[in-house]
Amino acid sequence: MATAAAAAAILLRRRASLSSSPSPPPSPTPRFSSSLARLCDRIRITPIRFRSMASASASADPFQKIQIQRDDTTFDAYVVGKEGAPGVVVLQEWWGVDFEIKNHAVHISKLGQGYRALIPDLYRGKVGLDVAEAQHLMEGLDWQGAVKDIGASVNWLKANGSPKVGVTGYCMGGALSIASAVLVPEVDAVVAFYGVPSPELADPPQAKAPIQAHFGELDNFVGFSDVTAAKSLEEKLKNSSVPYEVHIYPGCAHAFMNSSPDGLKRRKSMGMNDENPDAINLAWSRFSSWMGRFLSS
Repeated sequence: MATAAAAAAILLRRRASLSSSPSPPPSPTPRFSSSLARLCDRIRITPIRFRSMASASASADPFQKIQIQRDDTTFDAYVVGKEGAPGVVVLQEWWGVDFEIKNHAVHISKLGQGYRALIPDLYRGKVGLDVAEAQHLMEGLDWQGAVKDIGASVNWLKANGSPKVGVTGYCMGGALSIASAVLVPEVDAVVAFYGVPSPELADPPQAKAPIQAHFGELDNFVGFSDVTAAKSLEEKLKNSSVPYEVHIYPGCAHAFMNSSPDGLKRRKSMGMNDENPDAINLAWSRFSSWMGRFLSS
């Protein structure tokens, strides 16, 4: 699991600087332990190379590519599912808008009576091919700007026929989805997978939308998505005024929902060898029940 632990350290290394900086950085990332941060220093970082969304997936057929305007910027988004259905904004992992987040969006669009899923491109066309690239992209993310992208995506869905809209996300997107429950009043429900926002970005007790959260028992992304982070989130949500659920899945590590052949290969390359179809099915069932409960007209 050394590779996974080191990747975890890379993912949130910048969090340690928040306590020593006289003012918060523009992109606050969640907490990470100093012991894992030291592991990061021993990793060989490969040269950064990006690929655009055009080459990230050859099978974009189910998706309609749109552009959404907010403030003084425009960003691409990818929409799948039937018009008029409840909407779900689907937020990327730290890799970017890649094959796996598209797999999740397509699956969501077919759950229950159907949803209209929308993936906002938070990285503006960039996709990380390895841990070093994902680190570089996430560290360059304007987290407050990403929250604004989420709000604009929710409003686009509501303006285009979705009566209610939820937000879901994975890893980095999981943290952002919880942040949206706090910071985007138009959100009607949230389902977050293995990610908790830093208190500098959003305070879960201030949530305005119902939150369901999913974590793996073996997740070692300390302070971000491990069991301690999950239980801390649950304690904080007890002080909120919204319905909530926090689920921990035995025998599952980080990113356990990624079950495509390429997703499994990438997880195994990071030392995550667990495969648990029963846990995945249970999580999707809980997702469907939660969104169905709060997004039904």
